[in-house]
Amino acid sequence: MKLLREREVRVFILMTLMITAAAAAGCFFIDARAAMIVSAAGLLITITYLIFRSRELSKISRLCDSIEKVLHGCDTFELNEYSEGELSILTSEIKKMTVRLREQNAALKNEKSLMKESLEDISHQLRTPLTSMILILSNMRSMDISSDISGRLRELMSLLAQMQWLIETILNISRIDAGAVTLRRERIDCRELLRLAGEPVSVSMELKGIELITKVSGEPSIEGDVKYLTEALINILKNCMEHTPEGGSITVEIADNNIYTGILITDTGSGIPEGDQDRIFDRFYRSSQSPSVGYGIGLAFSRRMLALHNGVIQARNAPEGGAQFDIRFYKTVV
Repeated sequence: MKLLREREVRVFILMTLMITAAAAAGCFFIDARAAMIVSAAGLLITITYLIFRSRELSKISRLCDSIEKVLHGCDTFELNEYSEGELSILTSEIKKMTVRLREQNAALKNEKSLMKESLEDISHQLRTPLTSMILILSNMRSMDISSDISGRLRELMSLLAQMQWLIETILNISRIDAGAVTLRRERIDCRELLRLAGEPVSVSMELKGIELITKVSGEPSIEGDVKYLTEALINILKNCMEHTPEGGSITVEIADNNIYTGILITDTGSGIPEGDQDRIFDRFYRSSQSPSVGYGIGLAFSRRMLALHNGVIQARNAPEGGAQFDIRFYKTVV
């Protein structure tokens, strides 16, 4: 019986039985009929208490069911059957809280929608002039001009490229925060993903004399959005490149097992300071050893995007030296 699970009910029944038994025993020496009357009265009191207690617990159970419906997004529920007592006060407060939560939820949805529209508008307004400036500078470089002006144009194009990357990354992070990112779900070959991620940084690596070494075992693949996963890997490779001296190398190892698909990226740089290994994925965090061109958002974006693909990333120092990023795409939710 569910009522007997309640400690208060068990204590009440025990106390009532003890008092009734003591009173009946006392009355028995006076009159046996009086003892029977006392026993019957004690039993009647106990049964009456159990009936009222059962109804109260039933109301509480229905109240819990109503709250459960609210938590699962149900818009129609009734909290009007409790007309008096402390339970009625509790119900009234829950109803007020529910109304307030719905108002806040509606306001958050509206704010998220406005943020998404604003981000799309800002993205369009920023991309257009940047793209035009880069095209103009590219055309100017092909003209017959002095080497001094040509060098300045290259420097200007490099700065514009950094601005473009910075704006794109900030916008992507903002989209994730606003819940405005819609991911495509498709099977991606890891070799192709690595090729797409390596192309944007290949020229910069070549200029620094950094070798990109790839080791892929089997035919690994993952499910997700190739565009966003490529951007996440580009940011990690870019970070490794910035911390790897000229003539160094970056090794990317990809392997697959029954639990996860792993991507291990290792560079030959100076490694990650011990105090920074848990913080380098924090937004806008920059280590004291970070190069001046770093902004502290690339790795933050990569972690957020990998998490959306049921992936995790961990940073550490490789045993032979250099930084190491261990990425794992789990095949089941962990």
